[in-house]
Amino acid sequence: MRPRPAEQGFTRRLLTYFLRGLVFLTPVGVTAYICVVVFRAIDGWLGLPIPGAGFAVSLALITLFGFLASSFITRSLIGALDDLLERLPFVRLLYSSTRDLVNAFVGEKRRFDKPVVVELFPGGNPRALGFVTQEALAQLDMPGYVSVYMPHSYNFSGQMYLFPTSAVSRLDANSSDMMAFIVSGGVTEIPTLGSAGTTPLAAPLTSTDRADGTSA
Repeated sequence: MRPRPAEQGFTRRLLTYFLRGLVFLTPVGVTAYICVVVFRAIDGWLGLPIPGAGFAVSLALITLFGFLASSFITRSLIGALDDLLERLPFVRLLYSSTRDLVNAFVGEKRRFDKPVVVELFPGGNPRALGFVTQEALAQLDMPGYVSVYMPHSYNFSGQMYLFPTSAVSRLDANSSDMMAFIVSGGVTEIPTLGSAGTTPLAAPLTSTDRADGTSA
């Protein structure tokens, strides 16, 4: 005996409600779970019995260190420590890589703040989204090229490519929105372009450009 149309409609509505609830609760649950795991881990490291106290103390210490690092005397000490770590084998690799990565996202020298669209093949239709990280590669004997970092979707990784400036166009869009759009595989809200829209990157460098990327 086949289900009646009314029963089929009721079942579909229940399924729709279930899927909507799943879409809403899954990210909330995952976020809450990760936060709880992080809080407990930090509490365990610091040996604090109050849940979440370790996380609060960590935030306070990081903020305090950032405040102290802003003073002239402390900046000198941090600079000396930075030079020391840069001279140590193997430690230099870990330290410099981690430092540059953090600075690229949240530091004063952010690198992922210049969203671009790249023409993958000359005269072809495929395009890719990424971020310009170096606007001059004359030191690599590649004048007229830029480095573009392309994040992978649903992953904390990416790939860096070198493209001629003629294949790269700037996007007047919020870099955070563009990063979320790329990492989500394009399922998040499409970033809105500003008044500048899409503009060609700077003209290729000439032979008179110095190795530091500035014009002579």
